[in-house]
Amino acid sequence: MKRIFLFFCLALSAAAQSLPPVSTFSIAAIDPQNGDMGVAVASRYFSVGSVVPWALAGVGAVATQANVNVGYGQQAIDLLRQGLTAQQVLQKLLEEDKFEGKDGRQIAIVDAKGNVAAFTGPNAPKWAGDRHGKTWSAQGNILVGPQVPESMGKAFESTQGELAEKLFAALKAGDAAGGDSRGRQSASMLVVRKGGGRNINNDRYIYINVDDNPDPFTELRRLLDLNLAYNYGDQMYKAANAKNMEKAQTAAQKAVSYAPKNANTHMQLAFFDYVLGEKSGALEEFSKARDLRPDGFGKRWQDEANSPEFKSMLDDKEFLKKLFPPDGVPPASGPSSAP
Repeated sequence: MKRIFLFFCLALSAAAQSLPPVSTFSIAAIDPQNGDMGVAVASRYFSVGSVVPWALAGVGAVATQANVNVGYGQQAIDLLRQGLTAQQVLQKLLEEDKFEGKDGRQIAIVDAKGNVAAFTGPNAPKWAGDRHGKTWSAQGNILVGPQVPESMGKAFESTQGELAEKLFAALKAGDAAGGDSRGRQSASMLVVRKGGGRNINNDRYIYINVDDNPDPFTELRRLLDLNLAYNYGDQMYKAANAKNMEKAQTAAQKAVSYAPKNANTHMQLAFFDYVLGEKSGALEEFSKARDLRPDGFGKRWQDEANSPEFKSMLDDKEFLKKLFPPDGVPPASGPSSAP
């Protein structure tokens, strides 16, 4: 029995000495226009999002990988909060790292002032390397070659829109260029914005993970669309509560663009279109909402129309006749979907 136990302990020890590297490609970046910071990453490694990406709003974003020291993530954030620059943090991390395999590490750091620092150890699993621009750093190991981070940087800089879209474009470009030479398994994105997350006191604007999927990029895109749709829905409600209908309408438009098959997003946009005088747009959005979810359309419409912001619609006979022909009276529920 003692021999079996000894063998088991030796086996665990050997496994600990040969942990698989977090072979991956990632990009860490900042949007200098609004201060968004984040990391996107993909790998032939289970649940890469639980290891590589770290970020704190107003502080910085960090990707730690290869012969990974996971502690680099929180340590880097803590040092950035103390006021050190990205390059100073990188130097301090490497100087104080007493764990085995430091020369195989890979890390990228972007601070809130836009400073970028990256390190690829000489013994990081090949091919390994990094490329960086003014606001980003792309890196990877066990890749097909340098074309991966190079393609990521080009895609990041040529993509319009918010940081999350630029990060996703970079990740897709890295995959198209060959990506992780072992294949695909997981992907993750973390974007932070002060007060930008849903609900209250939440700085995680985007946090999505695909842990185990043969096509993690398609699933990551689906989750990103959902996350952004919910984010803009949250912004819409907050703007409406603050009586800023123009801002609420803009947020509702964004929510519809990310969730075009969601009847509620079209319904909400229609109401904001109406109160801002865009009646033809409101009719179009109401029609889409009814087509997507005919059951209960009238009841849902009445529930919203009775709120103080939208009550004026109840007296608009001409509009109601167009919305509910022929008599302009909303039914309690829409047509049944039962056969």
